[in-house]
Amino acid sequence: MRRRPDRSPDRSSRSPGPRRTRAPLAPRHRFRVVVPLILLAFVASVLLVEGYTTRGFAGDQEGRGGRGATGVPRSISGGGPVVDTTDDHMRTYRTPDKTVVLTFDDGPDPTWTPRIQAVLDRYGTPGTFFVTGQQTARYPDVLRRVVRSGHEIGVHTFSHPDLTTRSASDIDRELSLTQLALAGAAGIHTSLMRMPYSSTPAALDAPEWSLARRLGEKGYVLAFIDQDTNDWRRPGARAIADAATPTAGRGAVVLLHDAGGDRSQTVEALKTLIPRLQAQGYRFTTLAELVGADTLTSPVDTADRWSGRVFVAAVTVSATAVTAVSALLLVVGSLVLARCVLLIFLARHHARRHRRPGTGGPGPPVTRPVSVVIPAYNERLCIPKTLRSLAASDHPVEIIVVDDGSRDGTADLAESLALENVTVVRQPNSGKPAALNAGVLRASHDLVVMLDADTVFAPSTIGRLVQPFADPHVGAVAGNAKVGNRRRLLGRWQHIEYVMGFNLDRRMYDLLHCMPTIPGAVGAFRAEALRDAGMVSADTLAEDTDLTMALHRAGWEIRYVPDALAWTEAPSSLRELWRQRYRWSYGTMQAAWKHRHALLERGPAGRFGRLGLPLLAVFQIFTPLLAPLIDILALYGLVFGNPLTTVLAWCGVLAVQAVCAAYAFHLDGERLRPLWALPLQQVVYRQVMYLVLTQACLTAINGYRLPWQRLKRSGDVMLPPQPSTRRT
Repeated sequence: MRRRPDRSPDRSSRSPGPRRTRAPLAPRHRFRVVVPLILLAFVASVLLVEGYTTRGFAGDQEGRGGRGATGVPRSISGGGPVVDTTDDHMRTYRTPDKTVVLTFDDGPDPTWTPRIQAVLDRYGTPGTFFVTGQQTARYPDVLRRVVRSGHEIGVHTFSHPDLTTRSASDIDRELSLTQLALAGAAGIHTSLMRMPYSSTPAALDAPEWSLARRLGEKGYVLAFIDQDTNDWRRPGARAIADAATPTAGRGAVVLLHDAGGDRSQTVEALKTLIPRLQAQGYRFTTLAELVGADTLTSPVDTADRWSGRVFVAAVTVSATAVTAVSALLLVVGSLVLARCVLLIFLARHHARRHRRPGTGGPGPPVTRPVSVVIPAYNERLCIPKTLRSLAASDHPVEIIVVDDGSRDGTADLAESLALENVTVVRQPNSGKPAALNAGVLRASHDLVVMLDADTVFAPSTIGRLVQPFADPHVGAVAGNAKVGNRRRLLGRWQHIEYVMGFNLDRRMYDLLHCMPTIPGAVGAFRAEALRDAGMVSADTLAEDTDLTMALHRAGWEIRYVPDALAWTEAPSSLRELWRQRYRWSYGTMQAAWKHRHALLERGPAGRFGRLGLPLLAVFQIFTPLLAPLIDILALYGLVFGNPLTTVLAWCGVLAVQAVCAAYAFHLDGERLRPLWALPLQQVVYRQVMYLVLTQACLTAINGYRLPWQRLKRSGDVMLPPQPSTRRT
């Protein structure tokens, strides 16, 4: 912990004065604020566009069944399949005898529309395609090819809703977005429309007729049908062709589909139907010809064309982005699951190995005295508990408190306790690494334990912590740091994180011989190893991680002792938590970059470089950065997908986390009661950690060197319970 004196005057001594306005953000701070906001806005926009343009709709086959005409003029219900109520008109148009209009709903589809178009073009037959805005925006190239071939285009709304259940504003939006998609895809506007779930004019009821009148006022000519092939049922190509064939030489508007499922039977039916009808003397035409118009489409002006192109481009970008996000989600999900399985498997093996006798090392038990170094800066609230817990140790120790320029009387208070074997060293404020190095140089013994001034040890902690030093190849040992102030919700969240994340991870790293961090709260070192590693460096903000990596590169083994317990004070507010984790994340990145050359080295250094550094990058940087995709896509699924499926999937992820957490608590001998806060942790706490890591990455990208930020202390650390004899 790098501590710098606070040169600002005491706030309580300031005289009241005019309130000063907050200074504008420096460019480096604006970068870390603006970039996440831009990314958030982009992601939100992408998901909104993609969600609205791709959410599923029920095909015409799932619409309302036919009803008798009620409240509909007889001239309409008994008239032809084309209804024109524009300009206060009320007229219908019938299909002449020996005339057929082939209409296709729900497209364009990238697979079936081109195949259907190819059949029509082969026989020189015009078709009328009623397209949805969703499909048009997603597949503009398909629509352009249809238009270039001279086929007729009609509107089938944007998302295929039942318009009789929608408000006037919803209907206007459905129509305007569809026209916008047509303008962007093909540069056209059409006044031809078929309402979703419509059938024959005889099936119109009062709500549908009222809707038809409103659509006519907007300039739309409405197309109904004479014959429904029910091709969506896939009855077979011959049955579809037979259903499309008019009887007794009559004309007909025929309903088929070019999207919404497998339309291979429709394609094959057209190959039979068109030659059959041509042989019987039928001709094929468009709906525009039925109403006596050359065309019901018109080109749009430049402004509308570009607006449409922007809209279609936005849909394309959104589709590509969501596809990429989905792929990344699959990667993240696989990594999270693989990590959980690996952690449980290795942690179980680690626990079994640790329970076996003689796991401390190949030699006799380590009983020689140990030097304990405590760097302290303004730790008046914490230092008494820390020193008393060390004085109660069942292992012989000398305690060295290095006061790093404290201004709150920390050194005087430590001396006034008059505890045996406690030495207080005073020095000007130089930072935590310098304080630790000063303590190591004053140490009388070759084994040195380092801990923070807000940490409390159990009496057995030091004795257990130093046992691996029986192996002369071991240069350092990590203990089991726990949250000591866990009475509040934030403390419980951090308690879960410490047990489930940090300590479960260390079991894995211990087995793989690539421990990335010896916690500053509880670590033991061989003095010779510290000298080989160049002592404690101030190059990074995570001096504990930096030192651990340096020890690996110096050729020393590092071990983890889960029953060497220490209780440390965790941040008690979100602001303090943010500052701490911001420093940790940034410092870890600094340390990993500093020791990147370990990737190419041999021996223990190379093993750490080729195993430890990739694991660190994948599970502490890459995966946490992408893990928000789980929550983002969960929200996306709730809004645009199946809410039940989404909730079940999210609960499945939570269940995996809960299993890992429960097993970690079991191994650490912790009660499971705090796990009730796990769902809240996933919703709130995890998001804060994502933001912290994002900010740290942006700080690294921006090249800004983050200054030290000291946390406020409360001294609210629980005294450890009676030590357990159970070894896990």
